Amino acid sequence: MASAVPALRTRAAVTALLSPPQAAALAVRYASKKTGGSSKNLGGKSPGKRFGIKKMDGHYVHAGNILATQRHFRWHPGAHVGLGKKKYLYALEEGVVRYTKEVYVPSPNNSEAMDLVTRLPTGAVLYKTFVHVVPAKPEGIFKLVAML
Repeated sequence: MASAVPALRTRAAVTALLSPPQAAALAVRYASKKTGGSSKNLGGKSPGKRFGIKKMDGHYVHAGNILATQRHFRWHPGAHVGLGKKKYLYALEEGVVRYTKEVYVPSPNNSEAMDLVTRLPTGAVLYKTFVHVVPAKPEGIFKLVAML
Protein backbone atom coordinates (compact mmCIF):
# COMPACT_ATOMS: atom_id res chain seq x y z
CA MET A 1 0.00 0.00 0.00
CA ALA A 2 2.94 2.23 0.64
CA SER A 3 4.00 1.92 -2.97
CA ALA A 4 0.47 2.67 -4.23
CA VAL A 5 0.32 6.11 -2.59
CA PRO A 6 3.48 7.51 -4.31
CA ALA A 7 2.32 6.05 -7.64
CA LEU A 8 -1.03 7.82 -7.24
CA ARG A 9 0.72 11.07 -6.40
CA THR A 10 3.02 10.84 -9.45
CA ARG A 11 0.06 10.01 -11.70
CA ALA A 12 -1.84 13.07 -10.38
CA ALA A 13 1.23 15.25 -10.89
CA VAL A 14 1.71 14.02 -14.49
CA THR A 15 -1.95 14.58 -15.43
CA ALA A 16 -1.83 18.05 -13.84
CA LEU A 17 1.19 18.95 -15.94
CA LEU A 18 -0.16 17.55 -19.19
CA SER A 19 -3.75 18.82 -19.01
CA PRO A 20 -4.35 22.58 -19.44
CA PRO A 21 -5.84 24.50 -16.56
CA GLN A 22 -9.59 24.86 -16.68
CA ALA A 23 -9.56 28.68 -16.48
CA ALA A 24 -7.35 28.98 -19.61
CA ALA A 25 -9.72 26.76 -21.58
CA LEU A 26 -12.65 29.09 -20.84
CA ALA A 27 -10.90 32.34 -21.84
CA VAL A 28 -11.70 33.13 -25.50
CA ARG A 29 -9.94 35.99 -27.23
CA TYR A 30 -11.92 37.98 -29.81
CA ALA A 31 -10.61 40.30 -32.52
CA SER A 32 -10.38 43.91 -31.44
CA LYS A 33 -11.13 45.12 -35.01
CA LYS A 34 -13.70 43.67 -37.32
CA THR A 35 -12.79 42.95 -40.93
CA GLY A 36 -13.91 46.03 -42.82
CA GLY A 37 -11.76 45.90 -45.92
CA SER A 38 -9.09 48.29 -47.06
CA SER A 39 -9.60 52.02 -47.45
CA LYS A 40 -6.64 52.51 -49.77
CA ASN A 41 -6.63 53.17 -53.54
CA LEU A 42 -9.74 55.30 -53.57
CA GLY A 43 -8.43 57.52 -56.39
CA GLY A 44 -10.15 57.74 -59.74
CA LYS A 45 -13.66 57.90 -58.34
CA SER A 46 -13.97 61.66 -58.64
CA PRO A 47 -16.17 63.07 -61.40
CA GLY A 48 -14.65 64.58 -64.56
CA LYS A 49 -13.90 68.29 -64.76
CA ARG A 50 -15.71 68.80 -68.10
CA PHE A 51 -12.86 70.64 -69.83
CA GLY A 52 -13.24 71.43 -73.52
CA ILE A 53 -14.95 73.63 -76.07
CA LYS A 54 -18.34 74.96 -74.98
CA LYS A 55 -19.16 77.03 -78.09
CA MET A 56 -18.19 75.68 -81.51
CA ASP A 57 -17.10 77.55 -84.63
CA GLY A 58 -20.03 79.56 -86.01
CA HIS A 59 -22.07 79.68 -82.78
CA TYR A 60 -23.61 83.00 -81.78
CA VAL A 61 -22.53 84.13 -78.29
CA HIS A 62 -23.36 86.95 -75.93
CA ALA A 63 -20.83 88.94 -73.91
CA GLY A 64 -19.70 86.85 -70.94
CA ASN A 65 -20.45 83.43 -72.45
CA ILE A 66 -17.78 80.83 -71.74
CA LEU A 67 -16.22 79.61 -74.98
CA ALA A 68 -13.78 76.97 -73.70
CA THR A 69 -12.40 75.59 -70.43
CA GLN A 70 -8.91 74.13 -70.19
CA ARG A 71 -6.30 72.99 -67.69
CA HIS A 72 -3.31 73.89 -69.91
CA PHE A 73 -3.24 76.32 -72.81
CA ARG A 74 -4.80 74.44 -75.70
CA TRP A 75 -6.69 77.43 -77.12
CA HIS A 76 -5.48 81.02 -76.87
CA PRO A 77 -7.60 84.18 -76.60
CA GLY A 78 -7.96 86.15 -79.83
CA ALA A 79 -9.99 89.21 -80.78
CA HIS A 80 -12.80 90.09 -78.36
CA VAL A 81 -12.03 87.08 -76.13
CA GLY A 82 -10.99 87.32 -72.47
CA LEU A 83 -8.93 84.95 -70.33
CA GLY A 84 -10.35 83.93 -66.93
CA LYS A 85 -8.55 83.02 -63.72
CA LYS A 86 -8.48 79.28 -64.43
CA LYS A 87 -7.54 79.71 -68.11
CA TYR A 88 -11.10 79.64 -69.37
CA LEU A 89 -11.95 81.74 -72.42
CA TYR A 90 -15.02 83.98 -72.49
CA ALA A 91 -16.59 86.39 -74.99
CA LEU A 92 -16.06 90.09 -74.41
CA GLU A 93 -18.60 91.10 -77.06
CA GLU A 94 -21.70 89.71 -78.71
CA GLY A 95 -20.99 87.95 -82.00
CA VAL A 96 -20.00 84.76 -83.83
CA VAL A 97 -17.20 82.43 -82.66
CA ARG A 98 -14.30 81.70 -85.04
CA TYR A 99 -11.31 79.38 -84.52
CA THR A 100 -8.07 80.01 -86.40
CA LYS A 101 -4.61 78.42 -86.52
CA GLU A 102 -1.88 81.03 -86.62
CA VAL A 103 1.89 80.92 -86.74
CA TYR A 104 3.40 81.43 -83.29
CA VAL A 105 6.22 83.96 -83.19
CA PRO A 106 7.49 84.30 -79.61
CA SER A 107 8.62 87.56 -78.08
CA PRO A 108 12.42 87.91 -78.01
CA ASN A 109 12.15 88.85 -74.32
CA ASN A 110 10.67 85.46 -73.42
CA SER A 111 13.69 83.19 -72.87
CA GLU A 112 11.67 79.96 -72.53
CA ALA A 113 9.87 80.49 -75.81
CA MET A 114 13.08 81.43 -77.62
CA ASP A 115 14.77 78.32 -76.24
CA LEU A 116 11.90 76.20 -77.57
CA VAL A 117 12.13 77.79 -81.02
CA THR A 118 15.89 77.34 -81.25
CA ARG A 119 15.57 73.60 -80.48
CA LEU A 120 13.17 73.06 -83.39
CA PRO A 121 14.55 71.67 -86.66
CA THR A 122 15.27 74.20 -89.37
CA GLY A 123 12.18 75.19 -91.32
CA ALA A 124 9.75 74.02 -88.62
CA VAL A 125 6.88 76.35 -87.77
CA LEU A 126 4.81 76.45 -84.58
CA TYR A 127 1.06 76.90 -84.88
CA LYS A 128 -1.39 77.81 -82.12
CA THR A 129 -5.18 77.76 -82.10
CA PHE A 130 -6.80 81.11 -81.35
CA VAL A 131 -10.45 81.75 -80.50
CA HIS A 132 -12.00 84.96 -81.85
CA VAL A 133 -15.42 86.53 -81.57
CA VAL A 134 -16.49 88.46 -84.68
CA PRO A 135 -18.77 91.21 -83.38
CA ALA A 136 -22.31 91.25 -84.73
CA LYS A 137 -23.32 94.53 -86.30
CA PRO A 138 -26.41 95.72 -84.43
CA GLU A 139 -29.16 96.82 -86.80
CA GLY A 140 -31.90 99.36 -86.25
CA ILE A 141 -30.49 101.20 -83.21
CA PHE A 142 -32.43 104.33 -82.35
CA LYS A 143 -30.49 107.16 -80.83
CA LEU A 144 -33.03 109.22 -78.93
CA VAL A 145 -30.51 111.85 -77.96
CA ALA A 146 -29.76 112.64 -81.62
CA MET A 147 -33.48 113.05 -82.33
CA LEU A 148 -33.96 115.82 -79.76
